[in-house]
Amino acid sequence: MNETRKHILAESEIPRQWYNIQADMPNKLAPSLHPGTKQPITAEDLSSIFPLELIKQEVSQERWIDIPDEVMEKYRIWRPTPLIRAVALERALDTPAKIYYKYEGTSPAGSHKVNTAIPQAYYNKIAGIKNLTTETGAGQWGSSLSLACSFYDMACTVYMVKVSYQQKPYRRSFMQIYGADVIPSPSEKTEAGRNLLAIDPNSNGSLGIAISEAVEVAMSNRDTNYALGSVMNHVILHQTIIGLEVKKQLEKIGDYPDVVVGACGGGSNFSGIAFPFLQDKFMGTKVRAVAVEPTACPTLTRGVFAYDYGDLGKLTPLSKMYTLGSSFMPSGIHAGGLRYHGESPLVSQLYHDGFIEAQAFNQRETFEAAILFSKTEGIVPAPEAAHAIRGAIVEALKAKESGESKTILFCLSGHGHFDMGAYDQYLAGNLVDVRCDEEEIQRNIAKLPQI
Repeated sequence: MNETRKHILAESEIPRQWYNIQADMPNKLAPSLHPGTKQPITAEDLSSIFPLELIKQEVSQERWIDIPDEVMEKYRIWRPTPLIRAVALERALDTPAKIYYKYEGTSPAGSHKVNTAIPQAYYNKIAGIKNLTTETGAGQWGSSLSLACSFYDMACTVYMVKVSYQQKPYRRSFMQIYGADVIPSPSEKTEAGRNLLAIDPNSNGSLGIAISEAVEVAMSNRDTNYALGSVMNHVILHQTIIGLEVKKQLEKIGDYPDVVVGACGGGSNFSGIAFPFLQDKFMGTKVRAVAVEPTACPTLTRGVFAYDYGDLGKLTPLSKMYTLGSSFMPSGIHAGGLRYHGESPLVSQLYHDGFIEAQAFNQRETFEAAILFSKTEGIVPAPEAAHAIRGAIVEALKAKESGESKTILFCLSGHGHFDMGAYDQYLAGNLVDVRCDEEEIQRNIAKLPQI
């Protein structure tokens, strides 16, 4: 009886629709442009690498989009995810603030990325696609898509940024368990990879390069499509299940956040936790949303709002977004999922319009926050998620200084069980802080396409 009741309660908390923020944004997105013609991209242009249903979601202005029953069936394996009050962390900080975190590390792949991997695999499967190609930085997205493809009996090829491929061997093994072919990027398998290796044989790789390789393969094979783990509108849409669940969970205990914090690389994690609350902000609620990024790849805090390619090879559409330039090569920091030169156009527009804030933190202070969280809350976070922890701690200490009793919410997007190499480096005192050289940023920005 108790188990049945628990199951019913869990099902009632899982949203049956995704929230599409495009319906409520005061300023709409600038159109994405074809990389060749520079004209607004069409559905036909996108159909060479995406199924029709995802293309429809990409451009939809509908506020609510139904989650297919087949996707809900998979979501129920681990959703709803827990919302936890970080009481021990609050005590350690001696703050009057209440700190909550939504823990997405309970998913089978260990992060929030499965929230979009499953619907993307599903929509491609029903469209008759047999193989998906993708890129991955830290490996969380590659792990999630590998799992989703195994659910739907599809092949999966993952181009993993070389520095992460070397730093995170067990993340590579995890993907291979689910049947994925994992290739360090840049590789000799694609023209994009070969061109870069000819210039820099020792390249660490980047998400921009890995995207070029994956897109090239998808465009060259009719039974193959490309799947992206962040940035695009349909990906952001799927992740809103996180914030929608949180709203229900907080409502049950009569609480609401003053500030929502999320790590931000391409935007999927931050958007997932924050966008459902921004819907309230548009209607007058005074909630703050803070996107946190690494100083080594400061897209929002030091980039420019301009049209740019999503990849180094210039195969993807041009989107108006905050960017450091598609030729930007980030340092090999351990938060590999945050090493992307660009930002979600949705996040970018909202930041440009002043609806969200952004902060950047160094590598060592981020790991310091991760260690404190591990010791107080008992969960070892992924380096990417540790940025959100750092942001939440900063907000909690501000509350301590002012004496205000604020409610802080952040997304703990994944666990760090495959990141022990990074923690070893930190504990040994070998991690260094990386701050981008302003001249390097300006050199790459100067290469932006003139639109």
